[in-house]
Amino acid sequence: MSNHKILIVGASIAGPMAAYWFAKAGASVTVIERFPQLRTGGQNIDIRLTGVTVMRKIPGMEDAVRAALAPLEGLAFVRDDGTPIATMKGTGNAEQQSLVSEFEIFRGELSRVLYDLTKNSEHVKYIFGEHIVSIQQQREGCEGPVKVEFANGTPSAEYDLVVACDGATSRTRAMGFGCGVRDHISPVGAWAAYFSTQRDLLNGGRIGLARSSPGGRALALGPDLSDSNRAIAMSVHPSGDDPELEKFRLANKQGTDELKRLVSQRFRGVGWKSEEILADLASSDDFYASEICQVKVPTLYKGRVVLVGDAGYAAGPTGTGTSLAMAGAYILAGEVSKSKQDFAAGLEAYQERMKPIIQDMHVIPPGALSFMAPQTTWGIYLRDAMFLLVCWGMRFVSVFSWLSVWGAGFGKDKYNLPDYDWER
Repeated sequence: MSNHKILIVGASIAGPMAAYWFAKAGASVTVIERFPQLRTGGQNIDIRLTGVTVMRKIPGMEDAVRAALAPLEGLAFVRDDGTPIATMKGTGNAEQQSLVSEFEIFRGELSRVLYDLTKNSEHVKYIFGEHIVSIQQQREGCEGPVKVEFANGTPSAEYDLVVACDGATSRTRAMGFGCGVRDHISPVGAWAAYFSTQRDLLNGGRIGLARSSPGGRALALGPDLSDSNRAIAMSVHPSGDDPELEKFRLANKQGTDELKRLVSQRFRGVGWKSEEILADLASSDDFYASEICQVKVPTLYKGRVVLVGDAGYAAGPTGTGTSLAMAGAYILAGEVSKSKQDFAAGLEAYQERMKPIIQDMHVIPPGALSFMAPQTTWGIYLRDAMFLLVCWGMRFVSVFSWLSVWGAGFGKDKYNLPDYDWER
């Protein structure tokens, strides 16, 4: 691929991962990012299944990830007085993980690890504070390069492939596929807000704590790398036309201040540490909120514009989005490299290899959202009893292994990713 020019849009996880593998194949890679610098915020995510497999194919990556892991040792649901019902910790086995992953890491930290792996490569160039204003396919199908025009001074250029890694509401997907940014998005009836507190409300503890309240509300605190906490407020709505869900969509259009006001209103009176958490919300400078959704597209590519990660297959509340993004970046670069000059064959092979993985990892485990935020007091009681039982059963591998039936993210990597013959 030494003569190929690849444009990657987005510098969060999928983008740098794709850059690594395309550079390994000898392509000339440009990564653009709309934000003026690498985004280092965000909630904790986990690496599972194919994500672990891909990570272990990159020399030094597992060590770098382990050095940057979130200081999270477990998860507990608490009563109103803060006493834990039970505490779940990792299993110690990357192939049979619990709700707490062996590779629990903040989104921004994983982006930094991947950026550090690629930033000094002679084959990779990063441009921050830049985005695309137009995409023009030069010929029908996959027969010619893509002409791209930029907003902030980067000269227009032709690329052999444009890779959209810019999230569920991908502007690149909209331009390249001729659709709206919200087309192909499937809501799941929930939203979440993420922000840092100004104080350590866990008092140095390394167990993440979560409190549920009737009405599908959950507040959670996790330890941070600094003297503060990462907070998550999740709101679950069993009906797609729930007025509370519509309130969120409206506030999201109106901006951060209105979203903060909505979160404060929605979670007032939850109990436990809710008042302290909401007091810190007002002055948080890293707040963001989004509707939890899945992305389902009929095809992963159009011409020479191709989707990777959330832009093509956001997984929603399955816990497998990071692993899907890592696997997708690896498979795309590998199949395109293997096909040499035949881009149509490479992109079709990428799509066919990803189909079964996406299908499995898009399956939302039964009751996953209501497990985090039940609607009723009785539902919270049943969830707590189930959580207590699972935590007790974790000491017995044969008992705990049933979770792999509940959700794909708890079992072994069964997808047998190929070892590509990378060319330089």
